[in-house]
Amino acid sequence: MSAAGPARTWAVVIPGERYEAERLFHHDTLELTGRNGGPRPGPGDPVLVVRDEQPPLVVALGRVIAADGVEERDPDDPQSGPGETGALAVTYTRQVFDAPVPADRLALDGPVTPVDPAVYQELAGRVGPAPERRNYLVSLDLPIEAGSPAEAVRLFWAYVQELGPRELPAFVAPSNDELAMQAFVLGVEANQDPEEDDD
Repeated sequence: MSAAGPARTWAVVIPGERYEAERLFHHDTLELTGRNGGPRPGPGDPVLVVRDEQPPLVVALGRVIAADGVEERDPDDPQSGPGETGALAVTYTRQVFDAPVPADRLALDGPVTPVDPAVYQELAGRVGPAPERRNYLVSLDLPIEAGSPAEAVRLFWAYVQELGPRELPAFVAPSNDELAMQAFVLGVEANQDPEEDDD
C-alpha cells in the first residue's frame, strides 16, 4: 500500500547502459536518480522494470521502497551524481535480464509511467515464476607470473578488478555436470574455441 492509498502499478524505464550494469552484477535493489517531477510511485507499488528500446522489454518486476535521495555518486548508475534528490528505489521480486519479455502494448510516457493494472498483470504473468534454483560451479582461471603465491593472488584480484566481466570469461557448469561447462563474457555465452572462430 502506498501512502496515498491503494497501490498503483507502474513502468520504470532504465537506459541501455544501466541495463547492462544490472545484467552483469547481481543487485537486490535498483536505485535511479534524477526522477524529480511527474508522477511518482509510492512505497509498495508494483513496478515493471523496462529496457529503453523499441519495442519495450520487461527485464524485471519489483516493488517501490522508500528512498530519501542519494548523497554520493552510485558507480553502477550512469545517471547519478552527488547531491541528487528524487531517487526512486525498487526492490526486485523477479529478474529476467537474460530472457526479457516483449511489451508491445506498453505505452511509455517518460522514465516513470502509470500502467493499467490489467496490462501489468498480463506482462507479469508472461514473466512467470522464478525457476527452481540449483547449484552451479563458477570459476575464473588466469595464468599469472609472480614471485610468490601471495603475489599471484594480489595480481589475480588486480586483473579481475581492471578487466572485469567485459573482458574475462567466467566458466560455469551445474555442480553435478562439469562436462556441461560454458564460458560467459558480458553475461552471455561466449565461444572460447579459437579453431571454431577461424571457420
